[in-house]
Amino acid sequence: MKARVKWLEEVTFVAESGSGHAMVMDGPPEMGGRNLGVRPMEMMLMGMGGCTAFDVMMILKKSRQEVTDCVVELSAERAENEPKVFTRIHVHFVVTGRDLKELKVRKAVELSAEKYCSASIMLGNAGVEISHDFEIVEG
Repeated sequence: MKARVKWLEEVTFVAESGSGHAMVMDGPPEMGGRNLGVRPMEMMLMGMGGCTAFDVMMILKKSRQEVTDCVVELSAERAENEPKVFTRIHVHFVVTGRDLKELKVRKAVELSAEKYCSASIMLGNAGVEISHDFEIVEG
């Protein structure tokens, strides 16, 4: 896997993935940015959310659950002092579908957290306290 980050101006950068996609990263005005894109740490949190959502959806598909929507809401706390690493992340899944089995959704979330989601496992191994929960919505 490869990525490239190019400085544009002040604290604005364009990140390009090895697969050919690009995203703007920028800082807040008080740090010289123009608020044109996500902050780098926000991107890391979103990446973790995407990684675990991918896992959960693949597991639920394999277990023949009829999912119509899946939203992952993440909330993170950071250390007050530099380097201001993540100290705690909570991951809340809202899984919508027809006749979803609670045990299968729980198992999918647990498997992602404990075995498959490389992003959350990597952050957890670095000392970030990560918690998960979920809710099931009929629809």
